[in-house]
Amino acid sequence: MKSIAVFCGSSRGASEVYIEKAKGFGKELAKRNITLVYGGASVGVMGAVADAVLAEGGQVIGIMPSFLEQREISHKSLSKMIVVDSMHERKATMAELADGFVALPGGPGTLEEFFEIFTWAQLGLHQKPCGLLNINHYFDPLVELFYHMTKEQFLHEKYRSMALVDDEPSRLLEKFNSYEPPAIKTYINEKQI
Repeated sequence: MKSIAVFCGSSRGASEVYIEKAKGFGKELAKRNITLVYGGASVGVMGAVADAVLAEGGQVIGIMPSFLEQREISHKSLSKMIVVDSMHERKATMAELADGFVALPGGPGTLEEFFEIFTWAQLGLHQKPCGLLNINHYFDPLVELFYHMTKEQFLHEKYRSMALVDDEPSRLLEKFNSYEPPAIKTYINEKQI
């Protein structure tokens, strides 16, 4: 695992615990020599992760659409900043550069980014691990929704378990190291063969 893309909020959240745990995750990435690939902002949870990696001597690559450079206040001290034309190009570039994906607390944009990459994994477009750093139980409702989807037969158990979840950065990254992707999703069942 040489690089991890992080999806997270450009806001700080309601509790300082989000920033503190984001910094802890950044330190863990730097300690393991894992390059951070992220949205490129200097504010909120995004900025906290990047600042922590940089403070520990790690590498950080930011990917930001030109129209967001001012709105999200692009980070000026990154190892590398890649400016792209669109959100689609941002996500595609992050997916290309990363060996795995982690969502930290954020809003609808964070979830949209995570769900797209999670869906791509189910479809076999990549075999990289996808995880949720469950800071302050933030993702508990989402994890519960995954169980509900499985119970209601809209999500197979083997795909539900693709979402690696932990509240501690080191344990989550260990799960990434031992991740084995399931077989590619198909709608053909044994009776149709």
